[in-house]
Amino acid sequence: MSVAPRNVVLGKMSLAALFWGGTYITGRIAAPEMSAPVAALWRFIIALAALLALTRLQHQRLVRLSAKEWLAVASLGLSGVFAYNLCFMYGLQSVPASRASLIIALCPAATMVGAFFVFGDRITWLKIVGTALALIGVAIELSGGNVRALVDQGIGRGEIALFACVILWAVYTLLSKTTLSRLSPLVVTTYAALTGTAMLALVALARGELEIPHASTGAWLSLAYMGIFGTAMAFVWYLEGVGVLGPARAAIFVNLVPVAAITLGVLLLGERFTAPMAVGGCLVIAGIWLINHQPAPRMQAPAAESP
Repeated sequence: MSVAPRNVVLGKMSLAALFWGGTYITGRIAAPEMSAPVAALWRFIIALAALLALTRLQHQRLVRLSAKEWLAVASLGLSGVFAYNLCFMYGLQSVPASRASLIIALCPAATMVGAFFVFGDRITWLKIVGTALALIGVAIELSGGNVRALVDQGIGRGEIALFACVILWAVYTLLSKTTLSRLSPLVVTTYAALTGTAMLALVALARGELEIPHASTGAWLSLAYMGIFGTAMAFVWYLEGVGVLGPARAAIFVNLVPVAAITLGVLLLGERFTAPMAVGGCLVIAGIWLINHQPAPRMQAPAAESP
């Protein structure tokens, strides 16, 4: 399995965050026209079709999985597709998007701690400072500079669901690291989407919603964007990052998502650009740079010649 150069992977991770940021805008269009489980199901049906097309375009084969590998990809589908999306949609029913994004911004810290216990990854001062900077940047950007207003709100069921998302995404990232030892990111993502979509279909069937929703063209185009760009491409690139950068370094790019969402809101929706947005965005980028910075190796002094 060929590995992309590090700089290419960093670029793909940044684009994945941009695509995820765009789902906040397209999600606003699709959400009023269908229930959360139906929207999640059709997002992943479209994503699965796109992933199958990508495997053919890239001449990759959906290899036969062993029982252990089926268990691994099913765990990815359960954590990163099925449970995460249901908890996320449930949380957004009662929690404002800004507060939800701040909670989701805890994903990198949870992943870093998990990688320490599961893989023995070192938690360096650069990782701690970088994670703290990125989290502070997200808080400043989302709160408009009034961070205390976000912190002072109570914790309800919606917040608990979003904290569950943090744990689920950390689990998804850590499980991906072990699964990528034999399978490519594209194949892993395809199988995870397949199992997760099947689980979402069972929920829709139980709710009596397993049918093609009657929605506008704009809603279907939004679902297409979320399925192709926000899921198929972004998830594959994210797993490439997990394989090359490691779980903790890859997860920190999640903090770029609210930055991307707010930037796209300014560019596409004409929302106002403020100083806290600029300060917060710069802090997030600085935190990501710190965590992924690799200092140049020290040059060893030449050994002195013997007389």
